[in-house]
Amino acid sequence: MIRSLKSIHLETVSIFLMTLIVSVVSVLALSVAYAQDAAKNSSPIADIVEAWRASPHANGSSEAFTHWNDEGEIPGTCATCHSGIGAQDYMNGPMSTPGVIDHPVALGSTVECAVCHEGGGKTLASVPFPSGVAVDTLGSGAVCAVCHQGRASGKTVDAATLDMDEDTVSADLAFINIHYAAAAASLMGGEAEGGYQYEGKSYKGKFAHVPNLATCTDCHNPHTLEVAQASCTTCHQNISEFTDIRMSAMDFDGDGDTKEGIANPIQTMHEQLDAAIRTYASQVAGSAIVYHSGAYPYFFNDSDGDGAASADEAKFPNRYQTWTPRLLRAAYNYQLVAKDKGIYTHNPHYALQLLYDSLENLSEKADVDMSGLVRP
Repeated sequence: MIRSLKSIHLETVSIFLMTLIVSVVSVLALSVAYAQDAAKNSSPIADIVEAWRASPHANGSSEAFTHWNDEGEIPGTCATCHSGIGAQDYMNGPMSTPGVIDHPVALGSTVECAVCHEGGGKTLASVPFPSGVAVDTLGSGAVCAVCHQGRASGKTVDAATLDMDEDTVSADLAFINIHYAAAAASLMGGEAEGGYQYEGKSYKGKFAHVPNLATCTDCHNPHTLEVAQASCTTCHQNISEFTDIRMSAMDFDGDGDTKEGIANPIQTMHEQLDAAIRTYASQVAGSAIVYHSGAYPYFFNDSDGDGAASADEAKFPNRYQTWTPRLLRAAYNYQLVAKDKGIYTHNPHYALQLLYDSLENLSEKADVDMSGLVRP
């Protein structure tokens, strides 16, 4: 018996609808199962992304990524560290000039996943520093060192002061800024020559820590950038702050306290260097100087002689311009220590050596009290 077209059509539609219902039910079942599983075990990728999004590397509204908005592009001298695009271009290229690419890049990118996990960043092993030294012992921290190395070195200062009299003011000199958070330069110490290293002196090389806490990412979470204090207290027991940590028994600052954290003598010598710089500037360079940590280019004329930079003094037209080579070297080291907030962890003895030598050098021409101070 021949079936009617109408009955065939109805049967086809019925089969289609049943198939569709089964498919929808299967998808819903899988979705519920996935949701239940996700509730029990959150996605590692999602957790990593959320951690990164809360970090300074992802803060696209910060000065680090918006400074060039009015210019419309980021110059190649800055793009490597202030743009994800620039960072990838640098590490995928020859890296012939430390931290610099030969072209500007567009605004709008941050230090995103691809910077560290793709291309040159993923395989990077050797990092050139501003001193001209290439460092290949950074391990997983190599990609960190691309930006956290500063943008100048002691050799930059030497080149600027070549053949100049130590204590003669030169209009050709201006403050040389190592830049910010140069932790890798501190970590590598005398090997990378990030600080101004005085002739005839020896300097601490790479700070050697315990094997499982020896690279940037051993101590810093690579996504949040934070340091877990628990990783330190296994050995450094009974501390409440990172600044409480100390291993050396030597009394570097002469205060008689060898139990205080190593950050304390570094801070003491740093304050003494500030005073010595001001003393030398007045006694030898002939013009009072004052430092402001948050205003470029950091050293200004102390117009009222009160030793503090007021809002009116800390302006670019009032920048300090009465530099001698001796003063410039000390100011460079002062800034290196000031801008690496963790230098007491990254390489404390290198910091103390730079501070001590700067003080000692200034004391050759100005009234600088070195009594009680000890060089590591």
